[in-house]
Amino acid sequence: MQLFIMAAVLALAEVGCFGCHLKNVSIPVERCGQEVCIHTTICEGLCYNEDVVFESPEEVPEHRICNGDWSYEVKHIEGCSESITYPVATSCSCSKCNTKDTYCGRLYAHIPSC
Repeated sequence: MQLFIMAAVLALAEVGCFGCHLKNVSIPVERCGQEVCIHTTICEGLCYNEDVVFESPEEVPEHRICNGDWSYEVKHIEGCSESITYPVATSCSCSKCNTKDTYCGRLYAHIPSC
């Protein structure tokens, strides 16, 4: 019975408060005296993590973060010789935190619940 309950909680977590997905955003950028809006996608969301009570230097808990596959697009502005290169997320998923390019430690902040 406990196994069924845990499976149900994890399944609902991906749908409810937790989950990693694409989000459309618009970013204002100024180039050549003109302000243009860049429309792109980013990865957003929370990934399920177990928060251990006791932190041990020997056993670092695995943290999962919302990460994605990225490509870059170029926007040309009419009447401007400079172009704008910006990242676009193509897919998102929860993956193991990479300490080479991301802070993977515990976040000591208030995170609002769903």
